[in-house]
Amino acid sequence: MTLTGVRTRIVAGRDVTAVGLGGEGVLRTHGRDNEALAVIQEARAQGITYWDSARAYDGSEGYYGLFWKDHSPERERVFQTSKSARRDRKGALADLSRTLAGLRIPYLDLWQIHDVRTWDDIRAIEGPGGALEAFLEAKDQGLVRAIGVTGHHDPAILTHAVESWPVDTVLIPVNPVEGVIGGFLDSTLPAARKRGMGVIGMKILGAGQYIFPDAGITPEHLQRYALSWGIDVALVGCSTPEEVRQLAAVGKDPERYAVDERDQLHELFRPYAEQLAYYRGVIGGF
Repeated sequence: MTLTGVRTRIVAGRDVTAVGLGGEGVLRTHGRDNEALAVIQEARAQGITYWDSARAYDGSEGYYGLFWKDHSPERERVFQTSKSARRDRKGALADLSRTLAGLRIPYLDLWQIHDVRTWDDIRAIEGPGGALEAFLEAKDQGLVRAIGVTGHHDPAILTHAVESWPVDTVLIPVNPVEGVIGGFLDSTLPAARKRGMGVIGMKILGAGQYIFPDAGITPEHLQRYALSWGIDVALVGCSTPEEVRQLAAVGKDPERYAVDERDQLHELFRPYAEQLAYYRGVIGGF
């Protein structure tokens, strides 16, 4: 049984699967066309309908483009996303042009303002001639169907974007370390829900399956933990078709995780929180 018709969640007004193919893993490489296509094709076979990429993710857009070149009739079945980290209108629009050309598709389902880290980023993006103008323009022109914002450095920065910008989705880190530290899950997530935005989770695995080999912490465990927060989609980068199949298995029954299990997992991760939250950098407050 594939994910198709099994369980969906709403993101930016569209039904998508509760798990999505992340733009990391083999997709964040160059020159591995056959391996990348095998992962994408397995996601298609399993019915995973949320596909993630970004201009910053090495060859990810080109890999998807190899798939779309031969499967354009299936375009409406998939929620294809990408991102731009340009802070100015002109640069963002140039990124979008390259993204659509690389993906070989006429539009994106979701285009995201990528990796917002600082107040300087905020001022540049929302100011005159900033990237936000490009995102709104692209949505008005039908080049993108929805727009979003992403970040994993400072919850206060991202919460400002969620509360102030006319975006449809937010992409945040969701893992046990975030449950320990706080910020994204107890501030940004509720702010997004208050505005009716779609919430997508990243940094799901957080290396926990490697540092706790004897504690039974598996990728499935961490994926189910993320979904227990009520996010709409959990993204995981995959490097093999087998990893895609494991991810899809979680998506078939995404809510099989008890919220009261979180405390035990948090205590396991607590001593390693600073080490594992490397993606926050110095802005994270450590």
